[in-house]
Amino acid sequence: MAEADYVNLDFFQETFPAGAKAEVDAGEYLDEFEGEAIFQVDWARKTVSWRLPDFPRFAGFEAAGALGSLSVVKNNLEVLMKLSNRTRAQNAAPSVKVYPKYPVETGDPNALICFVDHFSPPVLNVTWLKNGQMVSKGVEETAILPRADHAFRKFSYLPFVPEEGDFYTCRVEHRGLPEPLTVIWSPEESTPDPDTAENVLCGLGLAFGILGIIVGTILFLKATRMTDHNSRNGRSGGL
Repeated sequence: MAEADYVNLDFFQETFPAGAKAEVDAGEYLDEFEGEAIFQVDWARKTVSWRLPDFPRFAGFEAAGALGSLSVVKNNLEVLMKLSNRTRAQNAAPSVKVYPKYPVETGDPNALICFVDHFSPPVLNVTWLKNGQMVSKGVEETAILPRADHAFRKFSYLPFVPEEGDFYTCRVEHRGLPEPLTVIWSPEESTPDPDTAENVLCGLGLAFGILGIIVGTILFLKATRMTDHNSRNGRSGGL
């Protein structure tokens, strides 16, 4: 039986917003199981945020323990920054994808997912727009999640009801980007072209037909060889 993949992540950083006189602290304590976040403790909020509402029914966690761990990480970070002469980390710009959670049907409630990946440092802002107007009602986000390559990823969810003519934009701001990155999605993108679907089905039918001919030919040749071999053995036995 394969071992379960459990990850506990503590990270702390100091950010330097443009024009800010003071440094801003940002820290996070995260528990993850099999690639899915369980809960997080944010340094600023100092509270436990569970990934799903049902999780606290089966487990508990005190924020004080995580905050103590983050204090140690914060102290270690300050030491390392002094040793490196406060050299800032290199910025890695994110990639962004937008897609629906379920197959899209006009008028049926659904959710859009904005997946932000491969970015560092782990500080960014995600904004949703509908037809160019900012929307925030119902929006949910995951914590910033770690990757095996030491970069980060994040999901943002927007509930919506698909209607013809609407378009949605996920706008991502990150210090690795010269300007905000926007990805536009509309319900029409999830509607397959009837001609294309028909061509795909015809192509699949043709492929299966050719495959059937090839398999039939191979079986015929094998049967012919076996018949010829048995016939020769019969004549040899008669002699």
